[in-house]
This record gives sequence, structure tokens and C-alpha cells, in this order.
Amino acid sequence: MAQWYQLQMLDCKYLEQVDQLYDDSFPMDIRQYLSKWIESIDWEAVAYNDSLATVRFHELLSQLDDQHSRFALENNFLLQHNIRKIKRNLQDRFQEDPIHMAMIITRNLKEEQKILEIAKSAEVLHEGYYEYLNILRSADQNIKTLEDLQDEYDFKMNTLKSTGRGFCCCGKYRKWYTKAVSYTQDVVAKLGELLSLSQGLVGDLVSEELPEWKQRQQIACIGGPPNACVDQLQNWFTAVAECLQQVRQHLKKLQELEQMFTYDSDPITQKKAFLEARALELLKNLLSNSLVVERQPCMPTHPQRPLVLKTGVQFTVKLRFLVKLPELNYQLKVKALFDNIIWTSSYFRIRKFNILGTNTKVMNMEESNGSLAAEFRHLQLKEQKVAGNKHNEVPLIVTEELHSLSFESELQLNQSGLDIRLEATSLPVVVISNVCQLPSGWASILWYNMLTNCCCNLKFFLSPPAAKWSQLSEVLSWQFSSVTKRGLNQEQLNMLADKLLAKAKRNPDGLIPWTKFCKKAFPFWLWIEGILDLIKRHLLAQWNDGSIMGFISKEREKHLLSDKCPGTFLLRFSESSREGAITFTWIEHDVHGKPMYRSVEPYTKKELFAVTLPDIIRTYKVMAVENIPENPLRFLYPNIPKDKAFGKYYSKPTETQEPMDVENTEKSGYMKTELISVSEVYVFLSGIIIIFL
Repeated sequence: MAQWYQLQMLDCKYLEQVDQLYDDSFPMDIRQYLSKWIESIDWEAVAYNDSLATVRFHELLSQLDDQHSRFALENNFLLQHNIRKIKRNLQDRFQEDPIHMAMIITRNLKEEQKILEIAKSAEVLHEGYYEYLNILRSADQNIKTLEDLQDEYDFKMNTLKSTGRGFCCCGKYRKWYTKAVSYTQDVVAKLGELLSLSQGLVGDLVSEELPEWKQRQQIACIGGPPNACVDQLQNWFTAVAECLQQVRQHLKKLQELEQMFTYDSDPITQKKAFLEARALELLKNLLSNSLVVERQPCMPTHPQRPLVLKTGVQFTVKLRFLVKLPELNYQLKVKALFDNIIWTSSYFRIRKFNILGTNTKVMNMEESNGSLAAEFRHLQLKEQKVAGNKHNEVPLIVTEELHSLSFESELQLNQSGLDIRLEATSLPVVVISNVCQLPSGWASILWYNMLTNCCCNLKFFLSPPAAKWSQLSEVLSWQFSSVTKRGLNQEQLNMLADKLLAKAKRNPDGLIPWTKFCKKAFPFWLWIEGILDLIKRHLLAQWNDGSIMGFISKEREKHLLSDKCPGTFLLRFSESSREGAITFTWIEHDVHGKPMYRSVEPYTKKELFAVTLPDIIRTYKVMAVENIPENPLRFLYPNIPKDKAFGKYYSKPTETQEPMDVENTEKSGYMKTELISVSEVYVFLSGIIIIFL
């Protein structure tokens, strides 16, 4: 069955997740109209091949033309209009970068498959649960029948006693006895069957569904797809807990019936202790795994960088108990502990911290939309000053130290015979004392959660494993898509692979060691972090609309510009600035028609704080030999007129400058000024100077 067809048969909660995959860059309309063709292509291979990507892009446009023709035959003007608009948008976005389109389709198909897998696992649980309910209903009916039989026995015994006759001597007694034995045996068998089904359901939840949810949470923490399935997990845990409680109630009822009537080889007498112990054990197993960290520790000042905590700065963390039973409301008091799981060695000691603020909370259903939860909002860490606590022999910097935040509670329900110690542990956190350590701390969080599913391997960085490029490239793209509207396309990733792997870039299994990622004199990650910060502060709109090519080698840059008309330029990030900088390169031709490539000295945050990049591009001048300033920038690659690409971002009109306000000039004594960038021909010195207008 086609994948798209399977998706459309899912529940609404899964369709909402599918909806989040598609936006204006690649509308769901295309996925709907061309679903069969899209699923017939190996898009992952296309995303690694420029020429193949171009072919597939034009095939897609042709498919849209065919769809437009079908709508024309149906006289459906609105859908014709939508198809034309979609085609124009695709051409604008992907005509010169078809690999990016292939990457989007590849990602969406993979995410769709993950949604289907989650839905299928839920379906298996549902099937088991429905079978469970059917058996439970049958057991309910049989117990009710046994109660009716017991009432019948009591009534007839009392009636016959009053006449001096014994019911046990009658033939009716034998019929009643046979029926009672049959129903008793059936009920006990059904309760045993229910407990066997419960064991399977509890095993699936604790051993499969819960670990998979935790792994998705890890991915979400480092910028991956959001993990929004905790409500479904809670529904499953709660449903199974309710069923186990019902089984225990049935066993209790059977014991009451046994006291009123029993017989030799009564299965209630023979099996009740075993069934009670088994039901209690399953319930304890479920409940003891129900306390989870719903939202990992995070400073509100840095919501997109969870698990990095700064001393003296408040952070939040949220817990949830996945079994939502009314009798548990306000019964669970949770205490937060820091580094309760401590590791030390004879030659190395990590820093120690005290946890400050309200570190105990009572879980309730009123503060979290009906779920049984507790949110710690005002926790802080303070380092313990211990004399002589020196770090030696092991080259582990503070941002490689991993710490744990754990939570403890105790569940006591005397009437149910339950006394369970509950524990939950956050993912490892990095503790910094200065905000300048945040980038390195975040690098450690990325590396850990990318490479291990273990929630408490605090010794991870004593011997950190290398990462495959296929793993790291996806995580790097997430760092951009999580703070902007665009991740990294394949060409951009290829440039980064060149930087890390040189000629091995085409090998997705190429290994990158931790030291190369974050511990060199000029770490790769700090270069990426500087660019991310530059984008967030000064280039967000231009990055989101695709104007910035960004990551491209100088060789590739020349190749792309070589056949373009003079004045065509592109924007790329500097490879030498660790704080993040952007430059533009344009093409000219000498008197012999030979192409020449000009690059301006990169602009850093300091320059972009004074003048925005669009205004720099608008007013940029080159001093020619005759000292006549000219703006050499005409078209944003591939052929978009400069003013069309950046006009909406200009701070002043582009065609005519405002006339000089003579009156205000005379009053102030100053003439208006404008900051522009000027370069000298062949010298490539760039600076911000004041030009009087």
C-alpha cells in the first residue's frame, strides 16, 4: 500500500504531525497530487547528484503541468490557479538548487515513515488492549453470574431449611453446583489470561515504547523533530494500570465468594495467591517506570539550548507521572537532587554543586492540563568551594563534565498494598560559570545525545566516540532549522564535509573525532556557532528567504559565477572568522573578456550592527582608477536583480534619495550622513566611512 495512502488512514493526532512537515517551500498539494510518482523515486540518491537532481526537478514540473491539464479538463479554475502558483514558487526556490528540493523530499519521506511506525506500534498496543477489554467484559459477566448463583443458593437454602428439607440433597443442587464450578473455573482462567496479556502490554510499554519516547526526546533536545507523543504514552500507561486495578478488584471479589462457598480443588483457593502476587508485581513494574522528565532542564534565557546550566541562573524542569489515576492526585511528593549519581576516580574529581531554590514539589493534575505533573521553576546551582580540589592528569575541561539531575518520590497506597520508590533522571547536563562557555557546553550536549541513548553515562567524555558524517550532518542542519526557517541543503553540507573530511566527504560513514569538532585551536563548532549567532542577530530575514548561499567553497563559488553576467554576486560566510562574518563575491570581465572574481573583506557583527547587510549591498562602492565610485553589484545569484532581492529590507528608498533638508541643516549645523562600504580596486580593503550628502 502506498505510503501517502497509509498516512491518510491514521488518526488526527498523527495527521497533525504530517501537516507540520509541509509548508510553502514544498506544499502538501504536491505530495497529494504526485504521491505515486514521488514514492517511485530514490530521493536520497538524488540528493547526492547535481545532474540527477536537475532532471528530477524538471520531471516534477512536467508532472505539475500534466496535473494542470487535468484540472483544465474539469474546468476547475481555482485548482488551476493553485498549480500555476505552486510551479512558479518551486522555480523561484529550486531552479538553481534542485538538490535542496531533493533533500526536503527525502527528509519528509523519512519523517512520514517514522510517523507510520509510531502509529503501527500504537495499533499493536491497541489491538492487545481491545482483546484485554473483551476478556475483561467476559470476566465481569461471569463474576456477576457467580454472584447471582450465590444469591440463588442462599435463598433456596434458607427456604428449604424453613421446611426441614436440605437443598444439598436435591437434584437442583447438583445442577447449581455444576454451573457454579464451571463459572468459577472460567473466571479464574480468564483472570490468568488477562494477567498474561497485561505482562505483554507492560513489557511493550516499559521496554519499547518508553525507551523510544526517551530517544525521540533526546533528538528533540538537540534541534530535531519535536517530540509530542507524551500524551499518547500517558494514555497507554493509564489504560493498562486501570485494567490491572480491575483485575485486582475481581480477585478480591472472588475471595469474598470463596468465603461463602468453596469446594475441593476450588481454583480460587489454589491460584488466588499466585494471581494476586502476579497482578501486584505487574502494577509495581508499570508504576515504578511511570515517572519521567517531560521537559529537560533548561534556562528560560536560552530555550533552544537545554541541558546547559549556568551557576546562579534559574532553570526549569518538568516531571510527569504517566499513570493518571484520581487517587494519586497530590499523593506524590518529588524531591530534586543534583549529582545524586556521582562518579569519581583516584586521579580525577569533578566539581560539586549545591542545588538552591524550591527543590520539592507535590505532583497534581490542576497545573498541567489534567496530567499528573510537577514543574520546578526556580532551581539554581551554586558551586561548592572545596580547598585543594584540583583537576589533574585527565584532560577534561569543565564543559566536558557531565552532571545529573535526579528526582525521587515514594508512592504509598496502603489499601492496595503498594509501596514503591520512584526515581527519574534527566539527561546529563553541563554546568558553566560564564556565558562564554555556552557554545562549548552545547557542543558537548550535541555530541552526547547524537551518539548514545544512555541517560546517565557521565564518563562519556573520558573517551568520546567519533561521529559519522551522516549523523553529524543531520544534527548540524537541525542547528539552523531550529532557530531559523531553513536548514542546510546538500551543497552546503558538502562544503562542511570538505572542511571536516577533505576528500572523504562523499562517504557518509566518514568519522569525525570529538577533538576535531570542538577542541582544536580554531574549533569547527565555534566557527559554526559564530555564524549561527551572526544569522540570528543580523541576517535572519535574508537567510530565511534563501538569499544567503552561506557555505560554499571558493572553487565552487567561481564555478557558479563563471557563466554569469558581470555584476552577479553571491553571499557566503567567511572561513577564517571565529566570531562569524559574511562576504560577497561578484564576477567582472577584463578587457579580454576573461572572468575576474572580486571578494570584499568579510563583515562581522560590528559592521552589521552599524549598517544592515541589505543597505551595505545597496550602497556598496568600488573606487575605480578615475576615482569614480561605482556599485559593481547588480544581480543576486543566479539572476535576481539586486533591488528585487533586497529592496524590501532597505532602510531608505532605492531610487531617489530624500532631498536635503536645508532648514534643519542650518539649525543643527550638520549635514546628513550615511554609512556606506567602499573598496579600492585591486586592493580589497573594506571599511565603513562617512560620506557627506
